[in-house]
Amino acid sequence: MKLRHALIASSLALAFGLPTAALAQAPIVIKFSHVVADATPKGKGAIKFKELAEAKTKGRVKVEIYPNSQLYKDREEMEALQLGAVQLLAPSVSKFGPMGVRDFELFDLPYMFPNKEVLFRVTDGPVGAGLFKKLESKGITGLAYWDNGFKQFSANKPLRTLADFKGLKVRIQSSKILEAQMKQMGANPQVMAFSEVYTALQQGVVDGEENTVSNKYTQKMHEVQKHMTLSDHGVILYAVIANKKFWDSLPADVRKSLDEAMTESTRYVREIAQNENDDALAAVRAAKTTEVYTLPESERQVWRKAMLPLHEQYAPVVGKDNIQAIYKVIGDVAAGKK
Repeated sequence: MKLRHALIASSLALAFGLPTAALAQAPIVIKFSHVVADATPKGKGAIKFKELAEAKTKGRVKVEIYPNSQLYKDREEMEALQLGAVQLLAPSVSKFGPMGVRDFELFDLPYMFPNKEVLFRVTDGPVGAGLFKKLESKGITGLAYWDNGFKQFSANKPLRTLADFKGLKVRIQSSKILEAQMKQMGANPQVMAFSEVYTALQQGVVDGEENTVSNKYTQKMHEVQKHMTLSDHGVILYAVIANKKFWDSLPADVRKSLDEAMTESTRYVREIAQNENDDALAAVRAAKTTEVYTLPESERQVWRKAMLPLHEQYAPVVGKDNIQAIYKVIGDVAAGKK
């Protein structure tokens, strides 16, 4: 009976990647899946986390990274995490709306964040912590927020005024707020997995899309889009999340080391994100396949004014208190308050 119990324990340990006395030398395997390229801020952040996690745990943890939707597409990866098929993800926060936690769509509101300082104060403060708390009932533990900068529009026609969006089919992530944003601009929103966007643009299934320049460039979207408008109308923010059962079952010292690795990785992503987008923009310009247009401040204010009603409209969905907290942060930053 003792042998049978030991074999059962060993099998369970292997299934969940957890060490037992009999498997003391076997590392804890963490599968980290994401949908973008290694060369993006998220991709580089995952690699940095792997390096730090394995070093800080002295080999007790092995992190396997699966980029570019190698394992799962946008719509599949969340279920895979909840089932324990992977242990870590870094999805865009827009992905939590379809699973019933629509508060995260707060970050989809257009022209909500005027700069990175406001964004980081929000994610690092009570709002960010409160949102992560809402994931626990879904079997998910929130670990960190990773930034990838501001979104820009691209299409096969110039996008210089709101009138230019009329009738365009624009790819978006699955988010009711992003759908409302595109309709407010006169476009037709098209929900689509990130891995399918290049082909859809190439074949004319959609006319345009919105994303950060680093994501556009690494997916070669500039090859199939003639125009890009630097509009800074929204942010791309990722939540690094873990399967809660797996994370809670880790030895306390291992979890502490992984928390430290995540903190350092987050700082690293913040340091490189702007440079990655700047470098990607320079590369897009050098390729000369896409005309890059910077939206003038006067027109930006026109776009912003058209979008602001969405803040009030979706306050009951994302939390009026959350929106008011962000407005306060915006005021504090503008006034130079710490």
